[in-house]
This record gives sequence, C-alpha cells and structure tokens, in this order.
Amino acid sequence: MKEFGYQRATDVPGAVAVLGTDPDARYLGGGTNLVDLMKAGVERPARLVDVRELPLDRIEETREGGLRIGATVTNSDLAAHPGIRRRYPALAQAVLAGASGQLRNMATVGGNLLQRTRCGYFTDVTKPCNKRAPGSGCPAIEGEHHNHAILGASGHCVAVHPSDMGVALAAFDAVVSYETADGPGQLPLADFYLPVGETPHRETALPPGALITAVTLPPAPVAALSRYRKVRERASYAFAIGSLAAALEIRDGVVADVRLAFGAVASRPWRAEAAERALSGAPATAENFAAAADAELAAAAPLPHNAYKVTLLRNLVVAALTELAEEAAR
Repeated sequence: MKEFGYQRATDVPGAVAVLGTDPDARYLGGGTNLVDLMKAGVERPARLVDVRELPLDRIEETREGGLRIGATVTNSDLAAHPGIRRRYPALAQAVLAGASGQLRNMATVGGNLLQRTRCGYFTDVTKPCNKRAPGSGCPAIEGEHHNHAILGASGHCVAVHPSDMGVALAAFDAVVSYETADGPGQLPLADFYLPVGETPHRETALPPGALITAVTLPPAPVAALSRYRKVRERASYAFAIGSLAAALEIRDGVVADVRLAFGAVASRPWRAEAAERALSGAPATAENFAAAADAELAAAAPLPHNAYKVTLLRNLVVAALTELAEEAAR
C-alpha cells in the first residue's frame, strides 16, 4: 500500500478546504470500500481526511414531513431507526441485506453511495479496465460478466453498482446534499450518478472535492407499504445478482402509486420508470405486473452469460408487487 497522510476533520469547512488544495486527498468515513481498494492498489490517495466525527450523524424530520439522514449515520443506525422502519421499510430491508453486521456498524450513508464497483477486472490492477485506467479497454465484455449490466451499459464498461441502500433511495426520490468550497449544493439521486457513456471513470456529478453531508427522503406515503428483495448466489453476505425496491398503493383495485427500482443491473441504481408508467392507473393484477416488467426490460441488452437477469428481474417484480397487493387487501 502506498504511504499516505492522515488527518481528522473537526468541521465541514475544514474538511472541504483540505480537498480543495489537495486533489490527491480522499474523505474517509467507515473505510469499508476505500481501504480495500487502497490495499489492492486501485485507490492511491496521498492523504485521508477522516470525516467520521463530523456532526453529520443524525436522522431528523424535515419541515415537509420527510427525513434527513446525515452522511455519517452508520448503516446499522439507519436500518434500526424507527422512522425508517415504519415509513420506508424497503430502505431498512435493503441496508440489512447489504452487508454483514460488522460492516454495517462501520459503513456510512455517504460512503455507501460512493462505493465503487466490485467488478473483478476493476479491482485487479494487472488487468485493463476503462473505469480504473481510461482507454485501456473492458475485458468483461468478452470475459467474465455473469453479474454485469443488462441496462444502461456501453461498449466502454458493463460493471454494475453494488449498493443495496442506493436502490431503495432511488425508488423514493432521495436528494443528496453536499458542501464545497463555493457553498452547499444538492443533487437528486436520479442525477447523482452519471451515465456510463465513454467516460466510465467519471461516476458521479459531484463537483471536485465535494463532501456529502446528508441524504433527504421526501415524504412518500406509498413507501410505507414497500419491500426490498435481493437475489444472491449464497445465503450469507454477498452482492446481489439482481434486486428490487418496490412500493405500491392501491385504490379500488387500481394502482394509485407505484415505485420500482432495480439493483445489480446497471452502473447505478436503476429507476424503473417505464414499468411505473405502465402500471399507473392499471388494475393491480399479476398479468399487469408482468407486462410492466416487460416494458422496462425491453431495453435490456444482456451479454452472453447474464441474460438470466432479464427473467430474474421480471420474476422479482411480479412476486414483490403481488405480495404488496395481497398485503394492501388485508
């Protein structure tokens, strides 16, 4: 591992000022992803700025009736929070599905959003990778890609984003707040992650040196009846091969509101907008749930060894929405 400097930030302006003058510095939260990448030689920061003790560790009500989650709130505290469990249960379930207890105790909300892909070519510095070394190529396209993207990929990168938490946040229109040397800013999660395109090494729309300070969930009554479903290759802690955050509101047998987001199918949490449009105002039936999934997955472009994800996601949508519809009818 490359030698690096370390300092502990005591306030947000001070943390931001360091990265403003040192582009080779990185913020350190829980370190559950960054430190692993440093050990592998993928990340080589000159300095780590520890932000764990900044006053960003609270979950608070907003004036609009939503919840504001501080960036250094741990995944364990997020999943256990009564307001999250009651009003956004899919988010709590996603966090609990996302990692082992030890990792959840360390990992932070801001760091979770910024974690990088677990693609084996990205984490192996002996292999080419456009995300790690732009212009070097994407060997996953012709090589091992059974858990890679089927939506929104490009000829430059087919890696998937690994976050479970991000999938639920995408379904509920979360907004990311950040601080820079020029002042505060906000990004809807829908705009937070950049399309892969020809620049897969540019992953987010955050300005250089920006520090995530909070994630805000707007009020969403539909979220109270929600589920997160994750499919993985082993029952113990593992990254998803396909996942779904789903929320459903039914009135008189018709879909009044629906939220759907997919995980492990794209370079970012994938909001299933075509499926939502197909279901809005439609009878809440298994046939319509399947048709909505087909409408979303019509854009899928699977590789030879990951076409199974199309069927997997279709089945997840039908199963989760059917379960939610049955619960709503009780």
